[in-house]
Amino acid sequence: MGVTFEDITQAATRIAGHLVDTPCPLSIPLSEATGMEIYCKLEYLQRTGSFKERGARNALTLLGPEQRRRGVIAASAGNHALGLAYHAQLLGIPATVVMPKFAPLTKLVNCRKLGAEVILEGTTIAEARAHADVIVAQRGLTYINGFDDPAIIAGQGTIALEILEQVPELDAIIVPVGGAGLIAGIALAVKHLKPGVKVIGVEPERAASFTAALTAGEPVAIEMRSTLADGLAVPKVGGNSFQLARPRVDRTVLVNEHALALAVLRLMELEKAVVEGAGAASLAACLAGLLPELAGRKVVLPLCGGNIDLTMLGRIIERGLASDGRLCRFTATISDRPGGLARFAQVLAEQGASIVDIAHDRAFSDEDLNRVSVHCLVETRDHEHLRAILDCLNRDGFSAVP
Repeated sequence: MGVTFEDITQAATRIAGHLVDTPCPLSIPLSEATGMEIYCKLEYLQRTGSFKERGARNALTLLGPEQRRRGVIAASAGNHALGLAYHAQLLGIPATVVMPKFAPLTKLVNCRKLGAEVILEGTTIAEARAHADVIVAQRGLTYINGFDDPAIIAGQGTIALEILEQVPELDAIIVPVGGAGLIAGIALAVKHLKPGVKVIGVEPERAASFTAALTAGEPVAIEMRSTLADGLAVPKVGGNSFQLARPRVDRTVLVNEHALALAVLRLMELEKAVVEGAGAASLAACLAGLLPELAGRKVVLPLCGGNIDLTMLGRIIERGLASDGRLCRFTATISDRPGGLARFAQVLAEQGASIVDIAHDRAFSDEDLNRVSVHCLVETRDHEHLRAILDCLNRDGFSAVP
């Protein structure tokens, strides 16, 4: 079953008034950081923190009376589950969600608060989906795929209609890609209304199922590795989504974990926005210099999700600071006599570095028993600042190496 542009416009009418009308403002600091004219579509402002509500509301509204009475089910790591649970609750439809056991805690807890029955099963989305299929057969529930159901794809495509109204002269939209439902809906709408606008997909290197599908010519299962962009960690893109997106997506790029962490950090610092790794993927591609052809162009970034565990956020901040050269680790050799550590700390203070942690390593130091290795974690301004600190330490005989 295909999806048409008319399906998207009908979905827009159907969901109107039931979701947050998210703004798409110009970001001056992100524009300065990337060399592009950056506009951010703030989808993390939706009630459940992501764009997934669009497709969920549309799909639920299209259910027949008997389907509504029996209820719906989905396998999801989080955002689709939240959107489905929330709008099912509003519409009085029973909702069941099967999550992998590693699902982010904040998404699991919030899903239960929204009235859904949450079942933890399996370690991957595929295993969760297999269990959901068993429940469908047992209880007669309607399964709603989070990225390949035609009604879901049409709902997600409504983002593009809003973007084209909010930034009518845009040159490109950079879209995070997981199961490909979002980019399929956006690409379908954009290429129908403004075929000259570039639609560019971004995937994490560690979960590049859309790229694998492009290579194979069809969706194929991939072996994934853990990624900060957990919302994009889908082992196989949807068949409907791929068929829609493949001829309409102009380019796809891959981002690494350091780029994702840095993008989350930049959004917090520059936009005061807490966005999960998947939601920050578009910015990650820009900051990593993967799209030089967009320099000076009007570019829209859908910040599509803001549901991130606080424990994970702390790790991402540290990873981002390290990628940015503002949290650095190095080893130095100091005198083990009184005053040796004090002199070492004084040099760091004079250079404007703040010591976060320091550990002595006497057992594996050099042969001189009067000297000891120290492993330091320090806060610095950037990579250039770190190089200056190391140069200063080495001039003072501390033999510092990163």
